[in-house]
Amino acid sequence: MVKKHLIWFRNDLRIQDNPAFTKACEDPEAIVTALFMITPAQWQMHNMSSKQAHFVYDSLIELQKSLTSLNVSLHIKQCPDFNKTVDVIEKFCQEQQINSLFYNRQYEYNERKRDWLIKQKLQPSVEIYELDGNLFLTPLTVRNGQGEMYKVFTPFRQAFLDRFLQSNHKLYKTPTSRIHQQATISSIPNFNYPMQPYDFFQAGEDKALTHLEHFCEERVINYADKRDIPSIDYTSQISAYLTLGVLSVRQCFYFLNKEHPEFWLYRESGAFCWFNELVWREFYQHLMVAHSRLCRHKPFIEWTDNIQWKNDSYQFEQWKKGNTGYPIVDAAMRQLNQTGWMHNRLRMITASFLVKDLLIDWRWGEQYFMSQLTDGDLAANNGGWQWAASTGTDSVPYFRIFNPTTQGKRFDPNGNFIRQWLPELAQVPEKLIHTPHLWAEKMGKIINYPQPIVTHDIARKETLEAFVNAKN
Repeated sequence: MVKKHLIWFRNDLRIQDNPAFTKACEDPEAIVTALFMITPAQWQMHNMSSKQAHFVYDSLIELQKSLTSLNVSLHIKQCPDFNKTVDVIEKFCQEQQINSLFYNRQYEYNERKRDWLIKQKLQPSVEIYELDGNLFLTPLTVRNGQGEMYKVFTPFRQAFLDRFLQSNHKLYKTPTSRIHQQATISSIPNFNYPMQPYDFFQAGEDKALTHLEHFCEERVINYADKRDIPSIDYTSQISAYLTLGVLSVRQCFYFLNKEHPEFWLYRESGAFCWFNELVWREFYQHLMVAHSRLCRHKPFIEWTDNIQWKNDSYQFEQWKKGNTGYPIVDAAMRQLNQTGWMHNRLRMITASFLVKDLLIDWRWGEQYFMSQLTDGDLAANNGGWQWAASTGTDSVPYFRIFNPTTQGKRFDPNGNFIRQWLPELAQVPEKLIHTPHLWAEKMGKIINYPQPIVTHDIARKETLEAFVNAKN
């Protein structure tokens, strides 16, 4: 009897270093078929951006090309949500007489619930192989002395490194062409979901790998010194590839270590600094499994749920549009709205401004970012917002509040980034670009730029009071 294997692609849209795909292709005699599920209603529930939807679409086109080169057919099925997915896959397995289903685990709450239902439906008639293809280490395998998940990043990182460096971190073998089967090619169907153009990322794992290699060869050496300056191109810009699994974190380690052997011994280096960001990503994913409430709009620090937010809808709209009167905040928000990406330092600044200056619930910002980002990832986005809002594990203390003007002067001293996104401030001199209204008033000029929406010093005091009241 011919074995029929189904590889279910989810957030792992690649054929290289893909454990589930490699495992599905191990038996040279098996017929291997690929599947991807479009779930528009679920995407809407998860606030997937129209830019990310477009990137998924383009990435599927490239994945289909890669699979076709191996004689593997890619089937695309569409249904509203995860609950319906279970029925569609059950029917597909029956029609195709599938013996074994392979996929890489997803760690979000709804995704884990869906996979549990799949197993209940299909087993024992279909063997199911769950693998780990999207993280360095399986969640909950890095624990403290009490057997619990770490709540602070630095000790987690040390325990993670000890375990990871002793483990096998070689790349999974890329399957060869299936010589006894022939791929059928059909066009990728239109998503029943809005799609918009995105910037910064080119679809396809070959382009992603080229981009990653170039970064590790040319730019990572200066990453520690230049990563916080948004006007220059010194971040890796691979986040969307990791979100959709066009690249794997193991590939990141492989190419980084190839160019900078034993980089983990040099903690001040650009290479270790960048790898540290990948470990932060890992930390947030592991936390999400250990504390499922993080997937359900709950703060990690429970008393912060008592904060009395102002939640001024007008101010929220101005923040979204980039009309707060604080140039670095507004330039960052306009970059996000136009491109679907934002520099990481600016994510911190804009998040801090929304929560600590406007006293708006961090969950409003978290949701808005997801609705705009090409690289929107639940764990990373939630972790970043809770860090900035002082509601999460290892977060900035609530009494440490970014001054948006000072932040602008520090990270965009000449206003190069601000001028790129706020052309209405083109005539303002460099020294006063962060306080344009002071210049306009002094020079008797009129500029088409809003006055600051709040006074930072006053807003800071109100925020401190709100946190103190919530804690007590």
